[in-house]
Amino acid sequence: MPQGLQSPLSGRVNAGFGGNERPHRNKIIVGVVLAAIVPFIVSTFAATVTVGNGALEFGQGSQQAVACDPTVFAALSEEWHSAPTSTDTSAGFFRVRGVTVANLDLNSCRGKKLRIRLVDTLGAEIAIGPTTDAKVLQISLPNVDAPISINDAGALALTYLSGEGSLVSSAMAASISLNVSGTSIYDGSDLSATSADVTFYLDSTATTVNIDGQRIGRTTVETVNNPTR
Repeated sequence: MPQGLQSPLSGRVNAGFGGNERPHRNKIIVGVVLAAIVPFIVSTFAATVTVGNGALEFGQGSQQAVACDPTVFAALSEEWHSAPTSTDTSAGFFRVRGVTVANLDLNSCRGKKLRIRLVDTLGAEIAIGPTTDAKVLQISLPNVDAPISINDAGALALTYLSGEGSLVSSAMAASISLNVSGTSIYDGSDLSATSADVTFYLDSTATTVNIDGQRIGRTTVETVNNPTR
């Protein structure tokens, strides 16, 4: 995919916690990718996470708290959302299409909850569902020896949570894709059970959830060992 495009989230990140998209395992470099068929931009912030005995470090643009896997990456994909006005028929913005958590070791993280959040440039969590209290998207990672690719929201228990982690009763606009075969959205590397892509699509219809990418100041990726919620 061609590189060099600029996104509102482009920039350099140095960190040790969570992610937005793009390359380099120790240093964080932001890049942008244009897809060949559907025009969406992927902004990447990578970070290495140390949890437990090591110091926790936070990086501009991303945070990660993934104790089961010390090195994961997160990527925001964006696509143009047309919003014409009476004075400008070409008006619109790049909406956040989805968030991909890449290089995730499904064997180490088996059975855990995986959560993502978006935080605006003022530090407030952004609603990512149809209701204002839907601030978190969560799935339950497969608790199996040999994970396979899954696109079934029910099988992965995709749900909305409030910022505090309470279940939110709302119609589901989001969808999910967990891939262990093919190539990674993040860097084109081969996918596997120890280097999987998990993509949360906020609203594939672009009718309910449309978040301007320029609002995003930070993303978070978390794993939670909580079997009841």
